[in-house]
Amino acid sequence: MLETSRRPQQTAAPNPAPNWLRPGVVVHDPSVIVDRLIVDFAAELRTRGFVTRGFARQAAVVIGEAPLSVDLATGKTFVETPLAAEAHLARAIRDGADLFAVGRFPGCTDAARASKLPVGAGAGRGLPLLTTIAGGAIHHWHQFVRHEGSMIAPNRRALWEWWGADRLYDDLALGVAEVETRRIVCGPRWILVEGPEGAGLAYLPRHPRELLPRLPELSKLSLRALAQLCQSWNPLEAALGVAALNAFYNRADLDGASGNGVRGFRGAPGPVVVVGAFPGVDSILPHCAIIETDPRPGEYPVAAMESLLPGCGGAIVNSSALINRNLTRILRLARHRPVALIGPSTPLTPRLHDYGLAVLGGFVARDVDGLAQAVRGGATPKDFARYGRYIHLREPEAAPEKR
Repeated sequence: MLETSRRPQQTAAPNPAPNWLRPGVVVHDPSVIVDRLIVDFAAELRTRGFVTRGFARQAAVVIGEAPLSVDLATGKTFVETPLAAEAHLARAIRDGADLFAVGRFPGCTDAARASKLPVGAGAGRGLPLLTTIAGGAIHHWHQFVRHEGSMIAPNRRALWEWWGADRLYDDLALGVAEVETRRIVCGPRWILVEGPEGAGLAYLPRHPRELLPRLPELSKLSLRALAQLCQSWNPLEAALGVAALNAFYNRADLDGASGNGVRGFRGAPGPVVVVGAFPGVDSILPHCAIIETDPRPGEYPVAAMESLLPGCGGAIVNSSALINRNLTRILRLARHRPVALIGPSTPLTPRLHDYGLAVLGGFVARDVDGLAQAVRGGATPKDFARYGRYIHLREPEAAPEKR
């Protein structure tokens, strides 16, 4: 199998302009100001690399007779002027923003109408549009969105649920630094990418024969450019992208608890569903329900996810689901249930906790040369342990929501 190295760097193209607006509204008690929640959420996204536009009021801060607002693009304050919302939405469209938010509902509706973009599902790229409204005025929201849009509880977790599990691929890729790709090693079952501080693995969903001729050119890309391939609908490109993610996040000095974290599901308050079995899981969780693409007697087909996941006590997901794009579907079905992503393809980063993953069990390489040789030779995950360690990260206890 082929091993390659070297690179120049490549920058990501800007987001295309949106074709429609995806609306969401934080519904709150009239006595509670929630603009700060919008400001903090936008600041979090901006820190992760997303492009945020719009503004929200800074509570209790007034200049003369005018309230002070926070620009969600920069975090700086300014005095709102008439038509400010329209100007900020036009800027969001021009800049290919990932989020547009206006704290005041009337300003949001005025801006949406001025943009002439359809509100609700549409073809192409949608721009998440976020605002707030008091519960007693919710009929105005329904008049605005008709049958579209989402109502959001006034807390951080609800905002992340609205943001959507499908954005986790963007989030993971944005977190990767613009650093060199040291080498790519492709075997018959797994692919390895090495970066400056670690090496990452990903499972190959099929034989890599169509990918092999492209590896010399792909190896010239930066680690970040390779990581962006995790969003590809080509399964082999997606695997290469996930391996690049892991080369960045699963660095050699990463701390974590030993093992994959599955034993923590023994006390789950209901049946545990395992999507994509791995050796020994039925001995650790003897009453689990196993879902497989090619189920054996006593196992369930993939079509059973809709029936088993919504009522489960927890879900353990093989990390191959990140590559075959089943993960976002699983997270939606297992909403509000603890979910673990387990396997050598798991990116070990707290960024994933906000998308509903309570436990992340993955692999950290120690002997990269030995691991590369094992990958070329067709090694399986049980063989990887001699070249590194399996560790897991658990979501920290959530702090009480500030009111």
